[in-house]
Amino acid sequence: MDAVLLARIQFAMTIGFHFLFPPITIGLAWLLVIAEYLGWRRSDPAWVAAGRFFAKLLALTFAVGVATGIVMEFQFGTNWATYSGFVGDIFGAPLAAEAVIAFFLESGFLGLYLFGRDRVSQRVHWLSILLVAVGATISAFWIIVANSWQQTPAGFVVNQQAGRAELTSFLDAVLNPSTGLRFLHTLLASLVAGAFFMAGVSARMTLKGKGGDVAPRTLRLALAVGLAASVLVAFPSGHEHARQVAHTQPAKFAAIEGLYATQHGAPMVFFALPGVESPHLHASLEIPNVLSYLAFGDPHARVQGIEDFPPDEIPPLWLTFVSFHNMVLLGLLFIGLSLLGVLLWWRKKLDRSRRFLWMILLASPLPLAACQFGWAAAEVGRQPWIVYKLLRTSDAASAAVAPSEILASIILLGLVYLLLLGLYLFLLRREIDHGPASPAPQEVK
Repeated sequence: MDAVLLARIQFAMTIGFHFLFPPITIGLAWLLVIAEYLGWRRSDPAWVAAGRFFAKLLALTFAVGVATGIVMEFQFGTNWATYSGFVGDIFGAPLAAEAVIAFFLESGFLGLYLFGRDRVSQRVHWLSILLVAVGATISAFWIIVANSWQQTPAGFVVNQQAGRAELTSFLDAVLNPSTGLRFLHTLLASLVAGAFFMAGVSARMTLKGKGGDVAPRTLRLALAVGLAASVLVAFPSGHEHARQVAHTQPAKFAAIEGLYATQHGAPMVFFALPGVESPHLHASLEIPNVLSYLAFGDPHARVQGIEDFPPDEIPPLWLTFVSFHNMVLLGLLFIGLSLLGVLLWWRKKLDRSRRFLWMILLASPLPLAACQFGWAAAEVGRQPWIVYKLLRTSDAASAAVAPSEILASIILLGLVYLLLLGLYLFLLRREIDHGPASPAPQEVK
């Protein structure tokens, strides 16, 4: 057994499971900012009940996300000791900022939001959920800063004697070439995830006849936010992020786009069946010159293909290509479903279209799948580097941890995560089937 491969599998499992929950938390928190504001300013019992109901789902999702995030971070010091030593000087500041500033802001005001209802003024109560959303967003920013530095390192020097990167400019490290676009893309993707989560819950309550006056309102809110975020996550954020990758990580760009030969006027591949063993595409559907234009603003621009790079610096081609294109296809699906829902809303047929309600219910987990595909494309596409052009993944693992120990922890964590996921889904379904409760009279004064 290969210890490095097992360590990579374990990290992929733990971060993949953890990453199911922060997108929902961030997106749902911002949707609750809107719902609670409408309940407060309009004195509308339905919006007040909506805030009370979805606050329970937010708390449940936040709790599981925190628990799984702690496990994920422990691996830096166990399985990836060399990596931790190399990046410790860089990552210390953003991770400390995430914990001290963002996490305490988010968790502290979440307590006020959940337990201060009926005990503080409505203005303070609304302010508490606003600060929860702001805290969750800031938390995501600092995590993106740390991850983006691995993609496009900046503001550092390498101390060869100590074998570590040392910070020279905190601002340059934070605002490295990929931070801004990756943060915007991730935030918009989280809004899509939160919107489809709320839409799916609302659709289920409507189909079960337990949504009352709450489900129609929250379904419309979710579809409106979902449509706007789905469009923005594709353009401009997704487009600009892809352009940034083309300029800063050309090997990854060639891999995600399935471009094996360097070309002037490179085509955009809309569909293809990538070969697993040999690097080429089957049944490819392409449009000439489009990739060159989108990446460099010139339909005849030269785009580097896989053949331009040393064999030991080429990322895994099949997984990178498939992950990226599945993410794109799901993004188009979200735009189409949201647009269809808004049209049904406009024609006053939304609540009566059981077919659409089933469609949105079944599609509600898919934004989480798109997040997973996007993460896989970004991280697998960076290989063989754990820190781009500075430290290879094969050189970053701990030498003292035996493969059998990693395998045992994978099995143990896998069982725990299965139980945790089952418990989360059980509690989630129980709350949804119970439906929203009527608000207390003082909540709608």
